[in-house]
Amino acid sequence: MKIALVHDHLTQHGGAENVLLVFQEIWPEAPTFTLVYNPETAHPSFQDRDIRTSWLQRMPFASQRYQWYLPLMATATESYDLREYDVVISSASALAKGIITQPHTVHICYCHTPTRYLWTDTHSYVRELRYPRLVKAFIPRLLTQLRMWDRLAAERVDSFIANSHVIKRRIEKYYRRSAEVIYPPVDLSSLAPSAAGAAISKHPFFSGNDQDSFNGFFLVGGRLVYYKRFDIAIRAFNKLGMRLKVFGDGPEFVNLKNMAKQNIEFLGKVSESEKIRLMQSCTAFLYPHEEDFGITAIEAMACGRPVVAFRAGGATETIVEGKTGVFFDDQDWEALADTIIRTDFTAFQPDVIHKHARRFSKERFKEQMRAFVEQEWERLRK
Repeated sequence: MKIALVHDHLTQHGGAENVLLVFQEIWPEAPTFTLVYNPETAHPSFQDRDIRTSWLQRMPFASQRYQWYLPLMATATESYDLREYDVVISSASALAKGIITQPHTVHICYCHTPTRYLWTDTHSYVRELRYPRLVKAFIPRLLTQLRMWDRLAAERVDSFIANSHVIKRRIEKYYRRSAEVIYPPVDLSSLAPSAAGAAISKHPFFSGNDQDSFNGFFLVGGRLVYYKRFDIAIRAFNKLGMRLKVFGDGPEFVNLKNMAKQNIEFLGKVSESEKIRLMQSCTAFLYPHEEDFGITAIEAMACGRPVVAFRAGGATETIVEGKTGVFFDDQDWEALADTIIRTDFTAFQPDVIHKHARRFSKERFKEQMRAFVEQEWERLRK
């Protein structure tokens, strides 16, 4: 069984790229086809892999400004020559599902989400584009054409895998296709509760209304972009006056820092070991945004810490309320602050939280993916 991998583009390092790295571990001989590849901004591990780019790679500034070539991406995706492969696995959050395969080839799509800017986020995408007004006026027409192509491209997939039940429902709605759910892999090998973290969880949260009696800190972080709504956490802790640490970098860094009071500390980009130490030591990890899955919440739970999450998206599938975390229902600072005040964080058991997080391990993902690919190969090749 000869296998090839397809990914949208390799120009950043995020959750979809983490999945691709694990695919490459499972099938190390499989080449990876992608629209453009920028080794300076992609994960260093890709430099040791067989990466095959489309003709877009040769266009001016394509690896840095690939968004400029959106009108050409569908044609470039269809240009991959995949005739020699028995199974092709596309890792798609955009157009990679639109590859053209031979009748004998089994095409399995691991779908991170139906293309956001064509479906769920299309209206906000157009509003937030920083293009000249004249150029921006043509974008809706282009998206309409791409939306029709994307819908038809989904018909080319033999079997869909969704990264969560949230995405399974979107695939059913927008593509009218069913999907198997296999949660993304989280590398939990170095994540475990620490004695320091356990001690903090037993510290009294309040002594009456005296917030100074609380010596622990809360944690939030990741890529600092607007849709992750870190501003909610900043506003909540401005009011609460308790300690909050923020890790990560991104376009919202300056805005968030200017908004914050002295009880909020910005750490910038941190090493993996420092992130683990922070997660092990915090009282709780804050998750104020909606994600399709949400890897950082899993990592925090693997460190034995409860998660305070907005009740939406993948968090509703990975967090068990009262056991591994708590939810707030309105995506605003008042709801977050109220939840923190009302929650007894001493009631959470780090070992129980860690055990729950093991359900999302990389090892389990590998087993499920191998089994699914072999099953579909046997079923569809007959």
